[in-house]
Amino acid sequence: MRILLLAQFYPPIMGGVERHVRSLGAALAARGHEVSVATLWHAGQPEFEMDGPVRVHRIRGTMQRLGMLFPVERQHAPPFPDPEVTAALRRLVLAERPDVVHAHNWLVHSFLPIKAWSGARLVMTLHDCEMACVQMRRMYKNKIQCSGPNPIKCTLCALQHYGALEGPVTLAANWVMSAVERGLVDMFVPVSDAMAEANGLTGTRTPHQVIPNFVPDDIGEIDPDLDERVAALPQGYILQVGDLARDKGIAVLLEAYAGLASAPPLVLVGRRLPESPHSLPPNVLWIDGLPHRAVIQAWQRSLFGVVPSLSMDGFPTVTLEAMACGRPVIGSEIGGIPDQIVDGATGLLFPPGDVPALREAMLHLLNNDGLRTRMGEAAAVRVRQFMAGPVVDRIEGLYRSL
Repeated sequence: MRILLLAQFYPPIMGGVERHVRSLGAALAARGHEVSVATLWHAGQPEFEMDGPVRVHRIRGTMQRLGMLFPVERQHAPPFPDPEVTAALRRLVLAERPDVVHAHNWLVHSFLPIKAWSGARLVMTLHDCEMACVQMRRMYKNKIQCSGPNPIKCTLCALQHYGALEGPVTLAANWVMSAVERGLVDMFVPVSDAMAEANGLTGTRTPHQVIPNFVPDDIGEIDPDLDERVAALPQGYILQVGDLARDKGIAVLLEAYAGLASAPPLVLVGRRLPESPHSLPPNVLWIDGLPHRAVIQAWQRSLFGVVPSLSMDGFPTVTLEAMACGRPVIGSEIGGIPDQIVDGATGLLFPPGDVPALREAMLHLLNNDGLRTRMGEAAAVRVRQFMAGPVVDRIEGLYRSL
């Protein structure tokens, strides 16, 4: 098959979705498919390159040229068709002749006007709550779990998140385009049951099939070339990987950790944002800019991981990476995290935002070496169902069925 993947970002811009798209493209190409990627161009990046066997096309959009909606450093796709992007995608369809177009975020909106003309089947993976929530996280006033869409509440939320000019436009466009998507997408693929429900697909006739994110089959293998920053870390530590962001629960984690007596170090790996804490408690170490192989090395040398999300994390790959390295994970009972962690068997779940509960869970694992070992071993077994082999089988089967 000829497969075109759509994603607003692609490496070297990295995040969970970008890593997923890259891994999916490589896995499909390894199975003999012709794979190309369409993504937005950013300064300093080539307009075309080969990423192994995958053809990567970086296209320009009118909104990005005008700088109207989003920060320059990460120029997002708008929630409505961008005429310049649509024209570029039309040229790309003529060149690549895809049988399947597999989209992963708002870039799909610029493909919808040419979907029927393209003759391709359209698959849309939902990594977050984008069809029902304009900020995609399902949080209202930075509180845990918004109760659901409401015109007044959503308008206020859009104003706060995007600003007085962009907010109402973004909200209205997302509502309209979500309705259009329901009529044109051949199959929605929420990455967890929570994402199916959050996007209003559960119990409807809208075609959807839950298929989780995945990690490469060889991800837990030992890399003898140890990164010097990982080698410099103290022996045995608690690890959190991801942006030091409010919705990722960084403040909850730091408060819980600060209340532990004589605890091993807490290591934070990820970007520091303007909203990140300005100071860190004693014994907390922060590393930014680790290459992915070094992140895996950090998991392999850790005691256990923590995923303390406050927002509706769809199916975070950091949890899977820790499990693949034989490490138990303490995670918030929110989004797709409960689909990953078996409470009491492969890790521990706690109510999102509950500082005492998180502190108690960390203390429980710190005081039980044997339990940590057993949970880590069970995690390494459970994660096999979330590796590339079985998950890409399902995605490939879905393409064929369409």
